[in-house]
Amino acid sequence: MLLNRDNARFAVGVIGNIIALILFLSPLTTFVRIWKSKSVEQFSPVPYLATFINCGLWVMYGLPWVTTNSLLVITINGTGLGIEIVYLTLFLLYSDRKQRTKVIIIVIVEIIFVVALGFVVLTFVHEPKKRAAIVGSICMVGNIMMYAAPLSVMKLVIKTKSVEYMPFFLSFFSFLNGVSWTTYALIRFDAYILAPNSMGALLGLAQLLIYAAFYKSTKRQMAAREAKGEMVMTEKSVSGRVAQNPRNDSRV
Repeated sequence: MLLNRDNARFAVGVIGNIIALILFLSPLTTFVRIWKSKSVEQFSPVPYLATFINCGLWVMYGLPWVTTNSLLVITINGTGLGIEIVYLTLFLLYSDRKQRTKVIIIVIVEIIFVVALGFVVLTFVHEPKKRAAIVGSICMVGNIMMYAAPLSVMKLVIKTKSVEYMPFFLSFFSFLNGVSWTTYALIRFDAYILAPNSMGALLGLAQLLIYAAFYKSTKRQMAAREAKGEMVMTEKSVSGRVAQNPRNDSRV
């Protein structure tokens, strides 16, 4: 029975790793757009800053000096940490000076916090259970921040009635990731994984409902903007022809 439970937990953990990897890669289309336009436009750095520190904290939680049998936790969060570094680098390259400075300061603070936490826990706390309790409690907060981060654009969404800058796949795979890791934590009970991921599943669902509510209005706005852009291009084209043929107009 125990063997079957461990096998089931490992299988769900592998599925969770795959979904989490897709979650980390889901903003790829957003960053391709940023790279092509050479601007971050109105995209928020909050989801990537939250995921950066969240991955760092979970890597620490998975270390054998803190918890045992958590290899899958280390592998996926280590991968996610590397992906977020790439995203934040691109964000820094194409943001304005004010926003770039703000992001750099937050990243530095996050790194100092994770390093300081690791030093204190590994140096002064000698019982593995206490280490797991301390790091796990902080990881829960970091995980909830990651799941809630896409909601940072809610003010913009409500104001513009548009979800253009609220990436759908980020919200969708946040929901699936929360469900998979909730299942993982229930097979062999782990409150530190269960609490934030069950809440993450609910937050992901809330984001999907918001996306559904404003999807049609977003499409209308984008269509109207495209039509306006085509009209402006047509007017410029006509004006250009008139300017090139003034003599033909005067002969008529």
